[in-house]
Amino acid sequence: MKKELLYVDGYNMIGAWPELVKLKKIDKMADARDQLLHELSNYAKYQGVEVRIIFDAQLVPGIQQRYDKYDVVVIFTSEGETADSYIERSVGEENLLITNVSVATSDLAEQWIVFQKGAARKSAIELYKELNRVKKNIALDATLYKMQQYRRNSPLKEEDEKRLKEFYQKLIQNEHPKDFL
Repeated sequence: MKKELLYVDGYNMIGAWPELVKLKKIDKMADARDQLLHELSNYAKYQGVEVRIIFDAQLVPGIQQRYDKYDVVVIFTSEGETADSYIERSVGEENLLITNVSVATSDLAEQWIVFQKGAARKSAIELYKELNRVKKNIALDATLYKMQQYRRNSPLKEEDEKRLKEFYQKLIQNEHPKDFL
């Protein structure tokens, strides 16, 4: 099975996702970055995809950094290098027979370049919608898990549970329930 790898243009997402745009407008860029990392971490874990979030160093000058936070890889490019050029280079190196590479950016020129290199592409809004769908699935799975916990702690006695199961089986088999009672 191929490894799934998603490159995300971080500042592109911050400029497109409604919650992050609000943070950006009130000059809370660090909070917007952290929220983006948190959201993509949950997405990555649930989807089983490796996520690499790329930020231009031009907005955080003087650093070139790579670190793991929230189980996603965060990369700040070196000064003078854009996230786009970093992603283009990396897609060319990573898009192998054993890796499925996708790139999330709304930059159309960037989308065409990564597509030419064999990577799938999605816009910031497409990723945002997919992320929200995954969040709903996570909530549903959590609810189902919680319901299983209730079931394990059932107040029914074992003999009552057995009788209910037998009754249910008779109903399924179209037998007359009166015969059972």
